[in-house]
Amino acid sequence: MQFFSRSLLLISTAFMISTNAMANSPEPIEIKAVVVSMFEIGEDEGDKAGEFQLWKKGQKLTTRYPLPHGHHDIYVNQETGVLGIVTGMGIARASAAIMALGLDPRFDLSNAYWLVAGIAGMDPQDGTIGSAVWTDYVVDGDLAHQIDAREIPDDWSTGYFPLFTHSPYANAQNVDPDNAPNGEVYVLNRSLKKWAFELTKDITLPNNLAMDNLRKKYQGFPLAQQPPRIMTGSHLSASTFWHGKLLNDWANDWVSYWTKQQGNFVTSGMEDSATLQALSYLDAANLADKDRVLILRTASNFTMQPNGLTAAQNLEMESSGEGYAALQSAVESAYLVGAVVIEDIIGNWGERKSTLPTPPVSK
Repeated sequence: MQFFSRSLLLISTAFMISTNAMANSPEPIEIKAVVVSMFEIGEDEGDKAGEFQLWKKGQKLTTRYPLPHGHHDIYVNQETGVLGIVTGMGIARASAAIMALGLDPRFDLSNAYWLVAGIAGMDPQDGTIGSAVWTDYVVDGDLAHQIDAREIPDDWSTGYFPLFTHSPYANAQNVDPDNAPNGEVYVLNRSLKKWAFELTKDITLPNNLAMDNLRKKYQGFPLAQQPPRIMTGSHLSASTFWHGKLLNDWANDWVSYWTKQQGNFVTSGMEDSATLQALSYLDAANLADKDRVLILRTASNFTMQPNGLTAAQNLEMESSGEGYAALQSAVESAYLVGAVVIEDIIGNWGERKSTLPTPPVSK
């Protein structure tokens, strides 16, 4: 009986301490828009810009909030309610960072819009470097079975095939993009994506001579040789930085399979399936709204080699020396296009807080 009384007293004391701490804690900051970047090259300002630097400067993200349980500290414009986070590269870091932010009691993210803005690879069959792509589907490229190519059956096109199947692209009739229990595919809010595209589609994107010279190598790919433009398309998210014609063919087949031929592979990257998985969990806890998520990927490089080069040769050329010809243009495009959307949300917050924007009605 004495032990029970002591236990009850301890529980009561802990409850009182917890209640007092909650009463004395400041109100969480209402966040209107979260900008998600994946990497920064050096410092957050004053040197060569990665994905975050232009957002920090352009949106005046001057108030720093330490995030020791994440990759990078958080920065906020307390007047506008815009928050910037750098997740770190890769799926593991992205999911951890987004979950850490979503559970952070300093911020109220329940009505926030989320804009993932980062660079990507571009399928030269669909577009060109420097282009900006609003994403409709994100397909996970990691959840799979794999048999080494030297051991696959002679009638298989690949040894990499969907999890819980026994051969490439089996059970296609059972795929449901709107109900993928293991996170194989995510469908973004179609209306919100279309609104963002319509709002930004006429923006002129930066270009340079090095990008033009690279495009000339892609003979036989007419869309790769055009100037950069605003597009829509599907994104393949995978931890492995893959490259080459054969894997580009796989990416197209993989996206087609998981979207039931409704999505078209256009861009490749690493983190977005992880970001969306974390946001799905946060949405279930009423801490975020997954219908308010936009993904904007801008093309810094092509996902396969031009005619006359092997995949290995092209990858070495692109990833050495000065790096990707379109890297800085892609970084600039992500801000140039994405900022239009963010500023619309902030400028119309009285309406946007409760009602999602919709695309204009076609006449």
